[in-house]
Amino acid sequence: MYKFVASVALALVAALGLGSVAHAQAAKPVKVVYHVNTDVDTILPILNNIRNHLSADPTVKIVVVTHGKGINFLLQDAKDSKGHEFSGMVSDLASQGVEFRVCNNTLTANKISPDRLLMETKIVPSGVAEVARLQFQEGYAYLKP
Repeated sequence: MYKFVASVALALVAALGLGSVAHAQAAKPVKVVYHVNTDVDTILPILNNIRNHLSADPTVKIVVVTHGKGINFLLQDAKDSKGHEFSGMVSDLASQGVEFRVCNNTLTANKISPDRLLMETKIVPSGVAEVARLQFQEGYAYLKP
């Protein structure tokens, strides 16, 4: 009888231990990099996806990395072909912890002054290198909307 009780106790301790590990993993926030390199007419749905992502998981850590045509929505006074401005949405998302990173190679190649960027942005040396770094060094999931 003693061996049976001891076995049950050990099984219970093991189960509780595994439950703690699962809970610790579940409590770890999700980290996601959104890779954006498309023109401004495709940005509004992407920003709405990010807003929906935050609504579903307010603890998610989101970094938006842009290069090529993807940086244009982060320029001051940027609008899509329907006249939608992006600065308000970018500011709102940044206030919720979303980070916006812009490729310096794109700025240089297109002779765009960093002064034209929205204040919520951060310049990184290379957009594609930043996407790779976030995935492989910091464990971010990759999303290409």
